[in-house]
Amino acid sequence: MPRLPRFDVGQGLERFRHQLANVDALPQLCVLGVISGVLTGVLMVGFRSLLDLGGLWLFPTDNPEAFEAISPVLRSLMPLVAALLIGLWMWFLPQARRQVGVVHVIDRLAYHQGRFPLRNWLTQWLVGQVSVLGGLSAGREGPAIHLGAAASSGLGQRLRLPHNSLRVLVACGTAAGIAASFNTPIAGVIFAMEVVMMEYTIIGFMPVILASTMGAVVAQMVYGPDPAIGVPDLHLASLLDLPWIIVSALVVGLLAGLFVRVSRMGPRLATFSLPLRFSMAGAAVAVVAWWYPQVQGMGYDTLQATLSGSVAVDVLIAVAIGKLLLTAGTVACGIPVSIIGPVLVVGGAAGALCGLTGQWLLPIEASDPALYAMLGMAAMMGAVLQAPLAALMALLELTHNPNIILPGMLAVVVSCLTSRQLCRCSGFFVSATGPGRHPLQQPLMQALSRVSVPAVMERRLVRTQRMVTREKAHALLESEPVWILIERSSSDKPVLALEAADLARWLSEQAAEKKSAAGEGVKVESVEEMAARKRRKSKAKTELPPVDLLEIPGVRLELAPIGLQATLSEAFSKLNDSMLDALYVEHGHRPKQKRISGIITRGAIERFYRVGD
Repeated sequence: MPRLPRFDVGQGLERFRHQLANVDALPQLCVLGVISGVLTGVLMVGFRSLLDLGGLWLFPTDNPEAFEAISPVLRSLMPLVAALLIGLWMWFLPQARRQVGVVHVIDRLAYHQGRFPLRNWLTQWLVGQVSVLGGLSAGREGPAIHLGAAASSGLGQRLRLPHNSLRVLVACGTAAGIAASFNTPIAGVIFAMEVVMMEYTIIGFMPVILASTMGAVVAQMVYGPDPAIGVPDLHLASLLDLPWIIVSALVVGLLAGLFVRVSRMGPRLATFSLPLRFSMAGAAVAVVAWWYPQVQGMGYDTLQATLSGSVAVDVLIAVAIGKLLLTAGTVACGIPVSIIGPVLVVGGAAGALCGLTGQWLLPIEASDPALYAMLGMAAMMGAVLQAPLAALMALLELTHNPNIILPGMLAVVVSCLTSRQLCRCSGFFVSATGPGRHPLQQPLMQALSRVSVPAVMERRLVRTQRMVTREKAHALLESEPVWILIERSSSDKPVLALEAADLARWLSEQAAEKKSAAGEGVKVESVEEMAARKRRKSKAKTELPPVDLLEIPGVRLELAPIGLQATLSEAFSKLNDSMLDALYVEHGHRPKQKRISGIITRGAIERFYRVGD
């Protein structure tokens, strides 16, 4: 009986990596998207389960958001204890290990090829749980994004996938985290592409869509199909509401600008010690929470009550102003809390206040304040993040009402323009990474980041020493290489590359000169003279000096190494930093066993960008 062919896992994985290096590896990326979505969904369920366990332990109603059910003394002590615990944990960590959340995800994607440190990932678990259960003004969406993006990227690193696929995995983890948190898969996709990736591509969209879908499916299997926030049936009562919606969006945009401005006061507070800054943040929350516990935690219960119209005006003011300043102040003091959930709650409260004011001005034609609350949520999210499409998709998926899109578009655009133009505020996460244009917003680097070097590098090369015989020089050209890699006598000397065509040209010229010299000396000779000449020719052939590949005419490129998993953007940056025109691509993990897989030149990268992309 014939035996079935044996499948080599190593060769199959190597083929899979090579396919992922190209820009059109759509089927392979879709497979990774599905795996990433399931993994992120499981992690998000685990994170929410830990919050529920904390609610069983700390809260009398078993609800991790029921701070109203706790005595004023206890709920005021909780943020102080939370700030103390987070401060103690971060005190022993270096600055680079304290970074968590969405800002950390964007930073690792832009400057570290989508690779995430394990210690930051573990810190995110602790900070996310303690900040929410401890009563600080914080959400769970930032931890969901960080945990999902880092775990998805870690899967790619474990499989040693090229860096261009790690970028897609980061986007997949981000989308699945948002989808599993809110049960809004479309908003998760748009958020990942608009806020984290900062680009829209067909190749990028499809795996991210699959990941977001799978993240939502995992969450629905545990928590059901309902969205995180129950929304009543809402509709626009009259077109006369539109002018007031514009005014309301203007107010929300100003509040969003205030939020970003306060949160960016971190450099001014850096003169204070870390314990003092953390104590200031905890004390501020403790003071306000004594009278208004609605400012603590995620605030989804308060948002739900706002949409049902059961929240007093003074509570709405405390949430709209107090929670906004407390969340922004906590970020400015250096506590890395998630701001997405609190921003939605603040926007809902501000919108409800505008809706109540509209009812007072136009008691007959005005729409329900709950409509303004939903518009305020979307307007605040869009203005703070400068992500209008993500805000609109979240609004549509939470309400399941397409009729709200018309006023939603108006509110989101006005609030975004107000925050950007009047308050001079860019997106919260982009401005947190530093001034100026972010690297992810540069079209050239975006295009080059989608492809890894194996897709462009020249694989036809031979390696040799500097000095070779004529026979060896001819043998080097037998495989028709494009480049001849010249290895040096010591490691401190740079590796050089010579075009094989230059060596072939030089050998042809030498042969032609020799033939010409032999032709000029042709004469009639005897048999003895002919034999003697052949002996002299044979002896001269054996005594020919070796060929010095550094001396023959030709262009030699000085090379620097780069890894096989690197993207073209990494290669382009390294060429610029080292002021070189070519790199040799290393393959392998052990330093003494690395082999050279190819050469990538500046011209090859430029040709790809102009033609191939």
